[in-house]
Amino acid sequence: MEEHHNHYHDPEEKKRQLNRLAKAIGHLKHVQTMMENDEDCADVLTQLSAVNSALRSLSREIVNEHMTHCITHAIADGNLEMVEEFQKAMQKFI
Repeated sequence: MEEHHNHYHDPEEKKRQLNRLAKAIGHLKHVQTMMENDEDCADVLTQLSAVNSALRSLSREIVNEHMTHCITHAIADGNLEMVEEFQKAMQKFI
C-alpha cells in the first residue's frame, strides 16, 4: 500500500478548488444530459471544451500550490521522496 505524507492545505484555497471542481462536475453532468437528449453535437463539444478548460485551470492551481507550499517544505526538510513522487505524478499528468 502506498504511503501518503501529511501536509497542510490552506482552507480558503482548498474551498476555492473544491468549488471549481464542483462546477466542472456540474458542467459534465449537463453534457451527459445533453447527450441523453440527443442535443446538437456542436453544443455538446462546446460544453466539453468548457469542462476541459475548467479542469486545466484547476490543475494549474493545484500544481502551483503544491510546488509553492508542499514541495518547498519537502526540499527544506530534505524529503526527496516527496519531490520524486511529485515528479512521477507530473509525468503522468503531462
